[in-house]
Amino acid sequence: MRSLFNRRWGGLVLALVLPATVELAVSAANYRNFNIVMLLHLAAAVTVAAIGGVWAAVVASILGFLLLNYFSAVPVHTFSIADPSTLFTLVMFLAVACSMAVAVGTARRRAIQAQAASKEAHSLSELALQILASGGTLSAFLDRVRDALNVPAITLLKQLNTGEGHWKVLASSGENPPMTHASADSTAVVDSQYTLLLRGTAPGPAQQRLLNAFGAYLVAIRERRELVQTQQDNARLEEGNSMRTAILRAVSHDLRTPLSGIKLAVSSLRQPGVELPAEDRSELLETIEDYADRLDHLVGNLLDMSRLSADSATPLLAPVMWADSLPEAMRGLDTSTIHIELSPAATPVLADIGMLERVVANLLENALKYAPGQAIEIRDVAGRSAEGSPAAQLIIADHGTGVDPEKLHVMFRPFQRLDDGAAHGLGLGLAVAKGLSEAMGGTLGAEPTPGGGLTVTLTLPLYEPPVQNLDAEASE
Repeated sequence: MRSLFNRRWGGLVLALVLPATVELAVSAANYRNFNIVMLLHLAAAVTVAAIGGVWAAVVASILGFLLLNYFSAVPVHTFSIADPSTLFTLVMFLAVACSMAVAVGTARRRAIQAQAASKEAHSLSELALQILASGGTLSAFLDRVRDALNVPAITLLKQLNTGEGHWKVLASSGENPPMTHASADSTAVVDSQYTLLLRGTAPGPAQQRLLNAFGAYLVAIRERRELVQTQQDNARLEEGNSMRTAILRAVSHDLRTPLSGIKLAVSSLRQPGVELPAEDRSELLETIEDYADRLDHLVGNLLDMSRLSADSATPLLAPVMWADSLPEAMRGLDTSTIHIELSPAATPVLADIGMLERVVANLLENALKYAPGQAIEIRDVAGRSAEGSPAAQLIIADHGTGVDPEKLHVMFRPFQRLDDGAAHGLGLGLAVAKGLSEAMGGTLGAEPTPGGGLTVTLTLPLYEPPVQNLDAEASE
């Protein structure tokens, strides 16, 4: 508005100065060709119309008419006109000049309107792109609204259902944004729920159109969020249904099988009047112990997965050597085919010893399950973490059936058994191992073993001892 006001006043000043300047120039040059001087005044009127608008051009046309009459029409230096044709020419000059002023002014006004519409369209297109790029956040929405409206601060309120006049601040942008209707310089109602509080001048018609468009985008943001939330809820429900199905399947098979074995072995031992040989009794007790270990492992994986799903697995990190985790990890496993090659001078890793034992135990059990009778190698190498910091890697490689490279990315998901015809298990071992590894700040990956089999690599950060303050120690 201020720029438009300045242009109008500037145009009026130019309407007074430019015709006088033309007349001074032709007088100084002593050039009195009536037709040429009239064309110069016509050009001056058109110039004023292009800069100052219609009314300034009309003033320039009238002033040019009077100057032509006084300085160029015979008799000169009077406003009398001796020749009627000269009067007709001057009247035609005034009509043409005013008509051209109206035409140029109208074209200029439409050009300004087109420029404003183009700016609005550009702002709306930028807003759409920003909303798509930013995920439709309210902060990005308000920043864009504030920039488009050229206001110092803006706040988005939502009306609560608790009662009339109760509002909640959803987001704000700018310095010292208004938080209540009383503190705002102006307001803009987006829809029945949302209102914008503005600091600065009230929005004009063009800004109001932008606000209406922003309101439509705000509704789109809200609907998009509701759609995303619905999709997430559906995904959680689907995941929950899958887990419940998998658990029911596990309970019906993987848990009932060892329970049935334990019950059968106990029933055989408790048969009245039957004295079993020592060898048979030992075999039955061994069966009970094996099934009990299997149940303990299955229940442990279920508990670990529930803690990981609830983000309640908090590690107690401390310096740990790889070898410290192996005795407990291999307890109850057939270690006849396991070959350990650990470096005695290795640097300790930062890990939770209990979690590390569970990770190694699950990896070894998986290797023994899918590579029965095959050699399993455990070795360590130096490596780098995903961030590039020094780390250590524990490698467990088997030479069994291996995994299809296209299925490597799904083998660490819960309840994934790539070969349902294989041995028992819930399909939780690798998922728990990956979750615990990441909880300790490490990573777990897999790749095919050259020649057949699967190689799993556990990467954990190296332990860095705290730096001692030598100056403080010296002062003590």
